[in-house]
Amino acid sequence: MECVFVTGATGLLGSNTVRALLHRGIRVKALVRSQEKARRQFAGLPVEWVQGDLSCTEAFSHHLQGCDTLIHTAAYFRDSYKGGRHWQALYDTNVTATERLLSAAYAAGIGRAVHVSSIAVLHGRPGQVIDETMSRPEQGADDYYRSKILAEQVVQRFLRHHPDMKVTMVLPGWMFGPGDIGPTSSGQFLMDYVAGKLPGVLPGTFSVVDARDVALHLLAAAERGRSGERYLAAGVHMDMASLFKVLAEVSGVPAPQRQVPLALLRVIAAGHELYHRLSGKPVLISPASVRLMAQERGRTHFSHVKSRHELGCSFRPVEQTLADTLGWYRAQPHAEGMRAATQAR
Repeated sequence: MECVFVTGATGLLGSNTVRALLHRGIRVKALVRSQEKARRQFAGLPVEWVQGDLSCTEAFSHHLQGCDTLIHTAAYFRDSYKGGRHWQALYDTNVTATERLLSAAYAAGIGRAVHVSSIAVLHGRPGQVIDETMSRPEQGADDYYRSKILAEQVVQRFLRHHPDMKVTMVLPGWMFGPGDIGPTSSGQFLMDYVAGKLPGVLPGTFSVVDARDVALHLLAAAERGRSGERYLAAGVHMDMASLFKVLAEVSGVPAPQRQVPLALLRVIAAGHELYHRLSGKPVLISPASVRLMAQERGRTHFSHVKSRHELGCSFRPVEQTLADTLGWYRAQPHAEGMRAATQAR
């Protein structure tokens, strides 16, 4: 790789991907919606910013010229679990924009691309170890999961018509890491934990991964991945109690001990949804997030045999990921509340 075009560049995964590329001396063109965010993320770094939005590929497609690789990290995700329904935005960004972006990249002469998919496209029984072959059916999937399934179908359809272009897919889990200026759901979760806003131990399981490790998976997939193949970068299976235990150790903030039953969580989420409808403001827990938590509990054991064998990838300890993420937040100018909450405990 000599010049890489990165979408979603100011996001958690995108920004860490940009840094990983720069560390290797690779030229980067970064698609950003906000120049203010780009200045915060990339101050002093040799990044060529391209201001644009995936909803209008034509406006920035000429910047794809001269690049040999596309890494597509941008997606609509966070707001889909903040109350209300968001299907049209999910479809427009995750499906339609992906199709248009791949076509524009091909027309610009880009020879390879990496599409950031999600563990959402996979499904297994509770407790089963899930690998890349175990596709989730579109029927019964929630809106976000369905949009990612359809996005993969776009990739496969594109490859059938353009077999001379290499496109690989990387499937991350729940990403944490430095550089989360959004914040994403994981960054908000950490800040809420430190502030004591979480109601207790929630009845869910997760696959926790460092965004820096996912970024390295993306680079390896571009270099060594096979076209049309999926590669898991899901990380470590954890339940909420084990995640709280690590957070207590690295933050110094005692973990909640009270178990929150799923039935109570549904009642809380219903109240939050009503608040969202009345105020239009995003909420911490929505019915959509509770349904997902119940549906996916125990279904977050993923196999990384293929990624290790073909890409040579690995994962750093969760303790390091969470400590580094909290350290990054505490160093931000807007993080006075997080520092004060930690010190008060």
